[in-house]
Amino acid sequence: MYKNKTLSADEAVANIKNGSRIFIGSGCGEPQHLIHAMVRNDNIQDVMIFQMLSFTLARYLKDDYFFKRFALKLFFVTEPMQQAAFEGKIDFIPTYLSQIPNFFRSNQIGIDVILLQISPPDRFGIASLGVSVDVTLEAVKSAKMVIAQVNPRMPRTHGDGFIHVDDIDFLVNFEEDILVNVPEPVDEKIAKRIAMYVKELIDDGSTLQAGYGNMPYALLKYIDNKNDLGVHTHMISDAFIPLFEKGIINNKKKNFMKDRAVATFCMGSRVAYDYIDNNIQFYFGTADFVNTPGIIGRNDHFISISSALEVDLTGQICSDSVGRQFFSGTGDQANFIRGSTLSKGGFSIIVLPSTAKNGQVSKIVPNLSAGAGVATLRSDVNFVVTEYGIAQLKGKSMYQRVVELTQIAHPAFREELIDAAKQNRYIFSDQLPPLSEDLIFLEDYKSQVDLKNGKSMSIRPLLPSDEIAYRNFFYSLQEETVFLRFFHPITIFSRKMAQEHLANMDYRNFISLIGMVRNKANNEIVAIGSYAVHEHSQDSVDSEDNNKNWAEVAFVVREDFQGQGIAVYLLKELEKIASKNGYTGFYASVLSENRTMMRVFQKCYPDLSISPKNGEIDIIMKFDNRQVP
Repeated sequence: MYKNKTLSADEAVANIKNGSRIFIGSGCGEPQHLIHAMVRNDNIQDVMIFQMLSFTLARYLKDDYFFKRFALKLFFVTEPMQQAAFEGKIDFIPTYLSQIPNFFRSNQIGIDVILLQISPPDRFGIASLGVSVDVTLEAVKSAKMVIAQVNPRMPRTHGDGFIHVDDIDFLVNFEEDILVNVPEPVDEKIAKRIAMYVKELIDDGSTLQAGYGNMPYALLKYIDNKNDLGVHTHMISDAFIPLFEKGIINNKKKNFMKDRAVATFCMGSRVAYDYIDNNIQFYFGTADFVNTPGIIGRNDHFISISSALEVDLTGQICSDSVGRQFFSGTGDQANFIRGSTLSKGGFSIIVLPSTAKNGQVSKIVPNLSAGAGVATLRSDVNFVVTEYGIAQLKGKSMYQRVVELTQIAHPAFREELIDAAKQNRYIFSDQLPPLSEDLIFLEDYKSQVDLKNGKSMSIRPLLPSDEIAYRNFFYSLQEETVFLRFFHPITIFSRKMAQEHLANMDYRNFISLIGMVRNKANNEIVAIGSYAVHEHSQDSVDSEDNNKNWAEVAFVVREDFQGQGIAVYLLKELEKIASKNGYTGFYASVLSENRTMMRVFQKCYPDLSISPKNGEIDIIMKFDNRQVP
């Protein structure tokens, strides 16, 4: 039976009738030999070709005669096809990849012929679709004629992509290299910085998706300090393989399809193809299964990592075009992001460099470019990460989104983004822009500490985006706590007061560290410690120290977290920062009844100097040359 179906490529494609609607296997699964044979046959005319990821046909795009015979309908605009799409030579169909199988199934897109590539059939007559299951399997089921190139170099993959020779009309034996597609290199310095922030968000045991794009795959090699990760994604690339080999990805903590890395297709080099060949660790399923939000959400702790070309100040994501020029496709970014919201403990991350064109253009913009498509709605976006930090947008107002996104924009564009947001009436007219400075040094000021109550507290500098959380913290304090901190009753902590505090911080001469503890899905501020440059009086310190730098230090800890050692910890962290910035010691003024604060200072500085004065106590705490623990 196999031999009776075997023809040459020229003989097989000769069965294609004029006016046919042809689907060609996608991506690196393209049957290159069959494609060239079809184009060579001048008798084939007025054909409409549908394809998801097209590469081989790119070599014919300068041939006018080709376009007289073939009309290309692409679900995704690959890099070789971008210029032709811009010139109107090919047609783009915007759709989620997960919907394409149903287009074939319902005959909304009728398929007369499919050209595909398969692995050699086994002794039972069963072959594998190999690196391209995605939408190809349903095209096979829907097509009136199936022509398959049998290639010994095609990996045999496990999952849904098996096909029997009974379901194939013509077989063409031809061995050739599988197409190789490796993401273009990115700026490694930027990728490493973005990965630093992304790693903060990923816990051991999470299940990952890496979206189509250069940056998400570039980040994977830096996620090397995690354990027991899983994979449920649309595409396997070379970047995943080292994580499998090191055991970082083992899929053992997955609760859905445990022990299996789930994907729809593979695009990479021979490294990836050899690794997935007959490897039971991988399950290659159809796009309408793998990429469906309800299926994605069955993975607990699911994290979607995808890219963007532009993000506007409201959180809208464009990932398929720059203005009216198409650069990719709709893909299934929105499905994976929505799937993450259905996942227990899941969330999504959009990653992108802050600029393009060698730093001349900001990728965080007041408004998306004219003609740009919205791939992901502002209401779906959670985290956005650039090399300047993390913006959390989920559940945030327009004002908060502007502050969060401006904070992670390139410093050169922050002020103009704030000005544009004011013109758009997204923010208050008196909003101050974040510092126009690269604050990467603040990463050294972050830490984590386990408290006596069993909770974990993260410590980091206070940022402009913390304004509302900062004010909420103040209003959570009891009157007595506020009085002991500020020496007089304060009942209102206005937005203006918070703005003034944030505006004065330069993170060297004035800095506030916040302690944050998770409460369900929210991180709450439970403590703040600050220091600011102090102009000490003659009687505050010894005359020999008059020309040295002193910083005034103060703390406040929420009542339900007092007695946990938080103030001592913050004091030590602030000393590290102050010493690094050239300060000699701390000064503090404490109410005489604030015995708790006195004990904190005495514990850290046994040799401190005390000067009682009008119900207050002035305290001088000189740093020594010891290594601060």
